[in-house]
Amino acid sequence: MDKAFGYLRVSGKGQVEGDGFPRQLQAISTYAAAHDLKIVKVYREKGVTGTKESMDRPAWAEMVTALHANGVRTIVIEKLDRLARDLMVQEATIADLQKHGFTLVSVAEPDLMANDPTRILMRQLMGAVAQYDKSQIVLKLRGARMRKRAKTGRCEGRKPYGFYRGEEAVINRMRELRAQGIGFDRLAARLNMEGLKTRTGAPWHGIVVNRILTGKGPGRPQRRQNTECWR
Repeated sequence: MDKAFGYLRVSGKGQVEGDGFPRQLQAISTYAAAHDLKIVKVYREKGVTGTKESMDRPAWAEMVTALHANGVRTIVIEKLDRLARDLMVQEATIADLQKHGFTLVSVAEPDLMANDPTRILMRQLMGAVAQYDKSQIVLKLRGARMRKRAKTGRCEGRKPYGFYRGEEAVINRMRELRAQGIGFDRLAARLNMEGLKTRTGAPWHGIVVNRILTGKGPGRPQRRQNTECWR
């Protein structure tokens, strides 16, 4: 029985606990059992975009190092876009594996590394489609952010101070003290003395009070901090 590594990848941090890893592992395990392969180790790329160069991925870099060190010659992936969504990254990675005599097996595309012109064309077409799909997802997310920002004035980041219950009263107290001509540092000290808490329970500081009263934070990002919403 030949030995192989399994390689799994999900793009977003929020996907790490989703069904991506279990689904990919099931597909790889089923394929391995049917093709007399023993998966001796599984490498999981957690929250790494498919457009990133392969050696910039921690799990991939660790796996390739192991390939060169311990005699395993085969990597099994669920499908081509788990390797990468960027066509150039796909082709560069496959070429590098071929150069060193390693085999990359895709459950969905078993003859992935074949060198005949038709197979190369199909692989590149699938890579182009994956790259296109990724760009469409990015555009859809950006459009959703723009719509939300147009409707509410913001679309991501922490809620502004004053959003949660009890915080507006603290802001009103800040305004009262500021209207008395008290400087921001003394104002912060006064809030601490009065037992008024920050959202995290940390002491107030003058710069934080300044930002809240001028509408720049904390949790009130300036326009540049929300560039994903409007660019």
